[in-house]
Amino acid sequence: MSSSAAAKALAPTACTTIEEVGSTGVGALTLGFLALAVTSVVMVAKAANADAERRKYYFTNTFICAIATFSYFAMLSGQGWTAIAGCRQFFYVRYLDWLVTTPLIILNLGLIAGQDFVTIVAVVGADVLMVIAGYMGAVSVVTTVKWFWFLFGMAMFLPVVYSLARTFRETVITRKDTEIIELYGKVAWLTIIIWSFYPIVWLFSEGFASFSVSFEVVAYTIMDIIAKCVFSFMIITAHDALGGSVVQPVQSREYV
Repeated sequence: MSSSAAAKALAPTACTTIEEVGSTGVGALTLGFLALAVTSVVMVAKAANADAERRKYYFTNTFICAIATFSYFAMLSGQGWTAIAGCRQFFYVRYLDWLVTTPLIILNLGLIAGQDFVTIVAVVGADVLMVIAGYMGAVSVVTTVKWFWFLFGMAMFLPVVYSLARTFRETVITRKDTEIIELYGKVAWLTIIIWSFYPIVWLFSEGFASFSVSFEVVAYTIMDIIAKCVFSFMIITAHDALGGSVVQPVQSREYV
């Protein structure tokens, strides 16, 4: 078989109709957009009134939610999608969102834990490879290639989970601050648990195409709201634990 014939054999069949997101999915996208937009505004307000130590957490949360807000606005506007094998609507803009926001979530967890910069970068690198593998698997036409990409993504997901559950936690324990240890435990396990559902939804959406596009959108939206909005509010509720130097008023003394 010639190379051109092989390429034609692997090319996707032209779609006469495409399964697109329905009214339920559009409602979920609207809810996701509003929740993320409101959270972004709240984070900006908190950052504006916080000291430098706390501001880094709030600004990171701001960009996490603001980037996701743009992603949801694009999906609501009918942008950022293409048709993939099986003639399904595929929102690739979601992966652009994750490519930026998931490293920022890891960064925030690393800041809370007091983790060294090199380790944070290493975990972020594995996370980026995981997202890229997920995207490549979703757009793959050849079934075998799709599942290889899925396995590559899961191979990168495991060290991310290990780092959040073990490496970062061991570091935060050395700080001997009960409130920070408790905060890290809550937000880290929230992240680990929610992120563990993403590959499951991927399996039955971009993978087996068992879920409808609307169900896929609803599932991803719920997870995004928890992973970003709930995550952000859990951090700001621990405002006092996040530290920051308190400026003591200067007492004037009268010398005679």
